Amino acid sequence: MSMAGVPTLGIDFGTSNSAVACVDAGGAARLLPLEGAATTLPTAVFFNAEDRTVHYGREAMALYLEGVDGRLMRSLKSLLGSALLRERTAVGWTDVSYQEIVGRFLGELVRRARTHVGEVAPRLLLGRPVHFVDDDPARDAQAQASLREAAEAAGFADVAFEFEPIAAAFDHERRLDREQVVLVVDVGGGTSDFTVVRLGPQRIALPDRRPDVLATTGVHVAGTDFDRRLNLGQVMPLLGLGHAGPDGRPVPSPLYMELATWHMINFLYTPRRLAEARALRTNFADPALHRRLLAVLDLKLGHRLAAEVEQAKIDCSVGGGAATIDLGEVETGLAATLDAADMAVQLDALLGQVAACARDCVRAAGLQAPDAVYLTGGSSALAPLQARLRSEFPGVPLVEGDLFGGVAAGLAWAAARG
Repeated sequence: MSMAGVPTLGIDFGTSNSAVACVDAGGAARLLPLEGAATTLPTAVFFNAEDRTVHYGREAMALYLEGVDGRLMRSLKSLLGSALLRERTAVGWTDVSYQEIVGRFLGELVRRARTHVGEVAPRLLLGRPVHFVDDDPARDAQAQASLREAAEAAGFADVAFEFEPIAAAFDHERRLDREQVVLVVDVGGGTSDFTVVRLGPQRIALPDRRPDVLATTGVHVAGTDFDRRLNLGQVMPLLGLGHAGPDGRPVPSPLYMELATWHMINFLYTPRRLAEARALRTNFADPALHRRLLAVLDLKLGHRLAAEVEQAKIDCSVGGGAATIDLGEVETGLAATLDAADMAVQLDALLGQVAACARDCVRAAGLQAPDAVYLTGGSSALAPLQARLRSEFPGVPLVEGDLFGGVAAGLAWAAARG
């Protein structure tokens, strides 16, 4: 709490999902309901061109998937640090910049939070990945500055940041009964972040926790990259990716790369890009593949296919069996499949990058192995990722925390400390 009982918000602005928390009058971190009873809000914005309204979260996704005319924005966090952020884009009845859309989304998170807690402090604590942008400090600094600008546009005069895995560690610490050195693995939609930190019930009240943070690392590989790889491997070949044309050359692949990337899909629906896709007809030896590709673009099915791939990934990981990716809207009876073996092969290189970054963090802390691996972030539930971590740290227990709320709760604890 701060300002004589007025709460300071901690916001986890995620690539796929966002959450807000504060410490309540009873001294407990509280995740705030953001959409009905749900304490997460999918990071999605839908501009409804039919009635000129703006929708957020699950409602935004549902309206888009129902076929309502409009523009869907998702994976907004992926644009931070890119030149695209300042570009303006048509949303049906007006033009807005992507920076403004990020500000609108943060403002909506705050508006919904205030319906539960009333007045909030002018100070805000925002989570951030260890790296918004890999190996580019200037762009990384610009990404944080853009997020700060969006928070200021939402009404906050004092905006501070904390690394997301460190926030998750402070939330986990509240449940420990003894001191441990823990590797926090935070794998969300856009980044995989790692922290080795010393935690324990006797350390919670220490005024300065910086000496307890032994190492941090991060890599810009996470859930949306997993989805993209599975999309390219299982779905895009049915639309022509890898297909050899009459001259024996493969169909150009950049279009498919964009079609499998959430925040790039809308750019393919412009008249110029549609004309380019139609002009590819002579590159296809099989005209049926080209017809499927055009059906996806003309009917604006890119996000729907991406959502089907994401759901198949989840079903396959949870159930361990095969999952069907329904492509019936593209062509009657068309479908792709995904099973555990497919997922292991398709994601092997990406999971190797994530595991190597985790290992680098432990080495940077001067350890052979941590006492425990604490998992947070929605993508850390992925079965092949957990298997890779068990292989990387044999015998070290994997502890699954609050995958979607742990970072926000930890931010609330940190915000309450000032």
